[in-house]
Amino acid sequence: MESKVPTPDQVLLEELRRQRADLRDAISALEKALAAPAPGRHDAWAERVQVALVELSADFREHIDITESPGGLYRGLLMTAPRLSNAVARLTREHAVIATHVDDLLARVSGPEVKEVDSVRDLGMALLGRLVRHRQRGSDLVYEAYAVDVGGET
Repeated sequence: MESKVPTPDQVLLEELRRQRADLRDAISALEKALAAPAPGRHDAWAERVQVALVELSADFREHIDITESPGGLYRGLLMTAPRLSNAVARLTREHAVIATHVDDLLARVSGPEVKEVDSVRDLGMALLGRLVRHRQRGSDLVYEAYAVDVGGET
């Protein structure tokens, strides 16, 4: 019997699915950390948010690497579907904006004392909204190029 060797695109799409699940988990962890009670425990709250942001930052940077690296998703996608170049450019721009947002929020909770819990929560919720929209646009892009759903990870 002949063994079926996955194509490079199939391998990359499987890696993307795995990474999307990791990113979804990191987003969920940040949402839970932001929603945790803070009164009388600002330091513990800030530490939990910081840990979630560090995880999210690492997962998002891995996402950028998988999509933007020379052998990454976007390069192959543009060869397959050059008509999607504007969508790829938009997602690439969003990477820079989101990474800066994560870094800024991380700086706010990494200080000696966090007093502006509401402000951090507002910025964190804005970040979560950006991430969710970015993930959906990325999923739509992959579907348009390959007719493959990468958004329904379990």
